[in-house]
Amino acid sequence: MDTITHGIAGALIGKAVFRGEDMLASHPMNRGRIVTWSLMLGAIFPDADVLRDIFSHDRLLVITWHRSITHSLVLLPVWALLLAGITRGFANSRKWEAPSFLVLTGIYAVGVLSHILLDLVTSFGTMIWSPLEWSRPAWDLIFIVDFTLTAILLVPQLLAWAYAHPEKVQRRVMGMWLLFLPAPFLIARIGENAGAPISGRVVLSAMLILGGIFLLPALLGWGVRIRHGTWNRAGFAAALMYIACTAYAHHVALLRIQRFADLFPLQVESIGALPLPPSLWRWDGLVRTDRGVYELRMDLADKPRSDGELLTLEHHYFPDALPNSYIEVAKRLPEVQRVLWFSRFPVTRFHKEGDVAVVEIADIRFVQIRRDRPAAFTYRVRFGADGNVLSQGWATR
Repeated sequence: MDTITHGIAGALIGKAVFRGEDMLASHPMNRGRIVTWSLMLGAIFPDADVLRDIFSHDRLLVITWHRSITHSLVLLPVWALLLAGITRGFANSRKWEAPSFLVLTGIYAVGVLSHILLDLVTSFGTMIWSPLEWSRPAWDLIFIVDFTLTAILLVPQLLAWAYAHPEKVQRRVMGMWLLFLPAPFLIARIGENAGAPISGRVVLSAMLILGGIFLLPALLGWGVRIRHGTWNRAGFAAALMYIACTAYAHHVALLRIQRFADLFPLQVESIGALPLPPSLWRWDGLVRTDRGVYELRMDLADKPRSDGELLTLEHHYFPDALPNSYIEVAKRLPEVQRVLWFSRFPVTRFHKEGDVAVVEIADIRFVQIRRDRPAAFTYRVRFGADGNVLSQGWATR
């Protein structure tokens, strides 16, 4: 999950569950504002591990370090205690009214836990048991950047802020609506570039829904009667319902790809159903066999009427290159072994560029964003005519 959505989720939890107040309220810093700030900071803290990338030349940190100890359930109490101590000391120095150290520890624990869980539901993998065990569990429920979930988390907070002051409702509501109006167009453009086009009907529907959410409570007069906490609790409940819907959709998609593998039949080494943007209905079914990876793009709205129809759906096969000495040497390299440890659906490719032999390891679970560039997390090793390694690293072109 992206860091911005983590922060939005933390702020919502602070307001919905712990009676926090708006972080940017006009009144002086008080207990309620500190609660919300602490939940938000706790929710984004685990991504602080990316700071190590700035000072390191190791390009594999994104798979060996990111989402490790700062995302660990084992070390969560340590981070909560540390953050609570810093916050309590800072609040005391500014003479702010703040929750007790014990309460702050619990608040930060919830914030960090929300980050871990929201990363765990994506397909990237999160090392939740580090440093005791270096595995990468992934629940495959939500795409790494999910605009729908972000909106569900953010919009109720904006509505609570807008309707908190009746004399400012019109200006605030209209401003937010105009700000969000182009969002469906921008998301559609992003989806098109990512190979996940969004129809004009969906874009229009999203615009109408956003207009209704922002404007109807003001036009009908009941928006100001809803309490600040009620807006936020409704948003929190809606987010939980959305995640529950993704769990059900994942279950359906996984059953479909398992049925596809059984009917083919395929010798399955690993199998998964991964979310695709932009909706709950689009999934990427992947099956790793001993010779390559099969991919079945699925739209759950189009249910096959028979097993025969399921087999006729368009699917792709990504074969492994035939074994050779270059591939064998490449797979013995420590860096490539780390890449293979990270990859869930790896495909090995081989080609020659003159006298240079090129070995690539591509993880098929990551969508190719641009057709003129390799898919994300494609690792490339180049060998000279003498068999020595000329270069290695993530492929960028």
